[in-house]
Amino acid sequence: MYLVTGAAGFIGRSIAAELLKRGESVRGVDNFVTGKRANLVGLEGMEFIEGDLADQSVCKRVCAGIEVIFHEAALASVPRSVADPVATNTACVDASLYLLNEARLAGVRRVVYAGSSSAYGDTPTLPKHEGMLPKPISPYAAAKMAAELYMGAFARVYGIETVVLRYFNVFGPYQDPTSQYSGVMAVFCRKMLAGEQPTIFGDGEQSRDFTFIENVVHANLLAASAPAEKVSGRVMNAATGSRITLNQTFKALVKLTGYAGKPNYEAPRAGDIRDSLADISLAKELLGYEPQVCFEEGLRRTVEWYKSGGGN
Repeated sequence: MYLVTGAAGFIGRSIAAELLKRGESVRGVDNFVTGKRANLVGLEGMEFIEGDLADQSVCKRVCAGIEVIFHEAALASVPRSVADPVATNTACVDASLYLLNEARLAGVRRVVYAGSSSAYGDTPTLPKHEGMLPKPISPYAAAKMAAELYMGAFARVYGIETVVLRYFNVFGPYQDPTSQYSGVMAVFCRKMLAGEQPTIFGDGEQSRDFTFIENVVHANLLAASAPAEKVSGRVMNAATGSRITLNQTFKALVKLTGYAGKPNYEAPRAGDIRDSLADISLAKELLGYEPQVCFEEGLRRTVEWYKSGGGN
């Protein structure tokens, strides 16, 4: 049986849906701090538990009888972590440690962890590869890195299999466009479809390895089934290996949304990095990973989902 944490969130919901589609037994957990009850529609075949992983008793309950965990739950926002670093630490570090410990005690075989490309910080070296020294520059990045280190330590000390996938700017259907902490793609789509002016923080020439959700789901399922001797205790990038600037992204969305205006430019935000590009050769080698959906096709599918009323 599979456990998906953050199952009412963007990425967790997408992983759970694919597992159910494949006929797997799935349990989900979410505290609805950022997850949405509406995201559970279509996941009726999943056993769902409402609870907070910062409560050790919840971790014990959700780990019982589980073989593989996809740990997606987090407060996934740099600005939010700057505003409230303690809450981010509780959700990303404490909860991950409690989950790992209860997973160990329950005999869970493997934990696939949603790491973050923010671990690399703002070093100018591109592409970012797993051998680089981590240099987190925000509380969120530091918290995700701390949990990542716990994954490696538990694999080494206790023998529980752990795999860390560092995500790069994931976007797609079910990403919440309404929060002030939402991903840039979700915000841009919602605003431009509504004829509202989107805001770019900085000059717009900052670049991102935008990764469509289907690619991340694919990487997770590969990470869950790969041989332990190849992947346990390892860290891998999950991305596309290509990048696009925010200005280029805006122009692509103009064509898809019909938005006629220009973006509003404001000062860069604290903790944001300038450029992001992944080296995905290790994931290719260890998992057989290849991106399934290109940026342009992913963007088209995303806009179509928001057009059809998704995210409202």
